[in-house]
Parts: sequence; C-alpha cells; structure tokens
Amino acid sequence: MKTQWITGIFVLAVATGVAFAQDAKKKSDGKKGGMAKSVNVTMHAQNKSGETGSAKLTPEGADKTRVEISLKGAPKGTAQPAHIHEGSCAKLDPKPKHGLENVADGKSTTVVGASLESVRGMAINVHKSTDDIKTYVSCGDIGKAGGAMKKGEKKGAMEKKS
Repeated sequence: MKTQWITGIFVLAVATGVAFAQDAKKKSDGKKGGMAKSVNVTMHAQNKSGETGSAKLTPEGADKTRVEISLKGAPKGTAQPAHIHEGSCAKLDPKPKHGLENVADGKSTTVVGASLESVRGMAINVHKSTDDIKTYVSCGDIGKAGGAMKKGEKKGAMEKKS
C-alpha cells in the first residue's frame, strides 16, 4: 500500500514537471498559449503598379519568421524579387537585409533566419521583375511593437513622446 502511494506521488510530480516544461517552451518560442502572434503589414503600390495587398509575419521559434506575401494586381507568370530592407518605404536602404522567395502570381512564402522582433521597423519591398530590379512595385513598413505602421507614418514616430 505504501509503495502504491509513493508511486502515485512520483507519477504526479513527473506529470506536473512535464506540464511546466511544455508551458515554458511555448513562452520561449515567442508563443502565447501555444498560438504565435503574427504581424500584418499592408503592402502599398509603388510606381503606379497597382500591386497592393498584405504580408503576414509569424514567428517560428526564437530566431525564424515566416513571411507570407499576397498581392493583388501582380502580373501572371512573372517572377518578382522580394526582400526585407532596413529603413522604411519612404527611405529604403537599397541593400536587402533578408532575401525572400520571388513573388509569383501574387504569392510568396519564405522562412527567414531572423526573429520577428529583429525585423520590426524595416520594410518589405517587391520589385517589378528579375530584369527590372530597380523598379519597386509594392512596399510595406513592418511596424514596431505596436503592429504595422500606418501609411505615411515615419519610422521612429511611435517612439517619440515629448
């Protein structure tokens, strides 16, 4: 009888430890309650392209982010390079920080080797084609901790509190 009681307490202690370990893992993965918190970015047309849409950024662990781009008005059958750049759409650093899969028929999905927090304050940019890389057709600012930046909002504007 005493052995069964001790075994029962041991099983309960192990089960409780496993539950706490799983909860801690969820929190360390950047997930709350097992659900990853995504950031939605509005993609605005540039250079009269008519290409608008959205990008959804979802953390995948501590150091990876899934970037899903969906554009309306994109040309069929044309590969359009896409990148994450430092800066904002209004003042973009031309050197890409993270390459993304080409947008094809308005869609692209890439997992980048960077945390969601590390790409906040940057911009997602889509180019017209591999032949016309200098023409930007769509861009969206990745907001700071408050979410996506509003159209026309300057980078760092949310941080200023005078």
